[in-house]
Order: sequence, then structure tokens, then C-alpha cells
Amino acid sequence: MGEKIKVGIIGPGNIGSDLMYKVIKSKYLQMHMMSGIVESEGIKRAAGLGFKTSIEGVNAVAADSDIKIVFDATSAKAHLHNSPILKAAGIIAVDMTPAAVGPYVVPCVNLDKLTDEVDFNMVTCGGQATVPIAYAINRAADSEYTEIVSSISSKSAGPGTRANIDEFTETTSKALEVIGGADRGTAIIILNPAEPPIMMTNTIYSLVKNPDEKKIVQSVNDIIREVQAYVPGYHLRVPPLVDGNKVTVIIEVEGAGDFLPSYSGNLDIINQAAVAVAEKLAAKMLGVK
Repeated sequence: MGEKIKVGIIGPGNIGSDLMYKVIKSKYLQMHMMSGIVESEGIKRAAGLGFKTSIEGVNAVAADSDIKIVFDATSAKAHLHNSPILKAAGIIAVDMTPAAVGPYVVPCVNLDKLTDEVDFNMVTCGGQATVPIAYAINRAADSEYTEIVSSISSKSAGPGTRANIDEFTETTSKALEVIGGADRGTAIIILNPAEPPIMMTNTIYSLVKNPDEKKIVQSVNDIIREVQAYVPGYHLRVPPLVDGNKVTVIIEVEGAGDFLPSYSGNLDIINQAAVAVAEKLAAKMLGVK
């Protein structure tokens, strides 16, 4: 294996722990440090795997000159504090929170257009699942309004997700417009307590100006293949239904099961997308075409 870029993770909870296992499997990334603010299970887990750990949060990462990229898996409020510290240290941040300090990034839609950024915002789990479809519908049919409903198992919504519900709806709605191209966007999240836990299911409704069914179906199928390149568990559950000017698509996301259960597709898709971003950045640093 060739040279790799060392990365850190701030926030050793469910998302941070799953990210760690994904980084371990990466071609271009090398897990280096897990940092939190208390001696949590996630910190112990990382230490048990032989990685550097700290309870000094962002400061420990900023002080380690080996780290070039960091995943911030804390909260929107914490990232607002962490971002300038990481920037001053010359570390690129991949922001897992809805803080949106830097530009929204959905890898298959706009990663190639973002260059020389130092803070990449991963939108939300719902954003990663639905913005590609919103974008695909818009480029084929010109969306005047897009509404998404993300339904996830309540078991896969940890304290971070629950604390950021308001930011989730606001950030996802904006991303449907800014990246998805809809004139207006709305996002709704449902935490479903069903047993056994449900897979993440996302319904995308769009009102379009040019309802060409053939173009819409082709566009949606093309984008699904692009998402599956980095999220293999991303599946079309209900293909595009075109009724007049209304288009409906339903997507299901099954997690890879690296650390989290397979029903936690909501956490898995944002992590897979974040690793795809970091790998693209690392490949550029390593001079890999």
C-alpha cells in the first residue's frame, strides 16, 4: 500500500466510531487520532485499536501537525467553534454537522466544482440521500418546488441528531435549492420507533415545469448509479412516478454495517459521502490522478 494522508476525528460517538472503521478500510486515508471531551466508549474503542486519542477536543487535533484532514462529528454549535481553530492550523475540515460554515457538498453532484476549500459541509443524512434525486429531477424537468420526507429508525437517531433537528430541516431545505436546483425546497424528518427498526426511507416530491417522463427516469437512474459508487446500499424503492407536473421518487438506504447496524442507513450515507470527499482531497494531496 502506498502513502496515505493522516486524518483525525473529533467526536467519538456513533458517527465518529463508524467513520473510524471506514477510514481503516480506505485506500488513501490513514486513521491517526480520535478526540473527544470525555473518556467515552468511543475513545476507548479507538485506543484499543492502537490509535492516538485525546479528551482535549479540537485543540488536540489542531496541535498535531501530522493531521491534514479532520472529520468533525460533534454538533452544529461545536463546529462553529472548531472551524476557525482548524483553519488556523491548516487542517481541512469535513463537517458532519449541519453548521454549514463551508459550502454544501454532495459528492456525485458538486464535489468536482469545489476547489481550494478548507471546510466542507456534508449537509445532513437526509440531504445526502435526497439532494441527488432532487438534482436529477431538476436537470431533466426544471423543479419549481421539491419536498422531501426522510423517515429513519428512532434507534439510529442519537443525541447529536436529536439536538440538530431544527438545523437538519433548515440545512436540508436550503441544499435542495442550492445544490438540488429547486426554486423552493422543504425538508421533513420522521423518527420512527417501529420494531424491528426500519431502513432509512426517503420520499422526494417535485413540482416540475417540463414533465418529460423519459428524461426524468433516465436522469434519476443515472444519478443513482453515481451515488452507488460510494454508497452501495442506496436503492430505488419506487421509480419515478410522473403524474401531470408532479414527480415522486422513493429511495431506501441500507447501511454497510461497518460499526452501526444495517438499518442505520441515515448515518451510513453521510459517512460514506464524507469519506468519498476526504479520499478525493487525499488523492489530490498525494498527486494521484
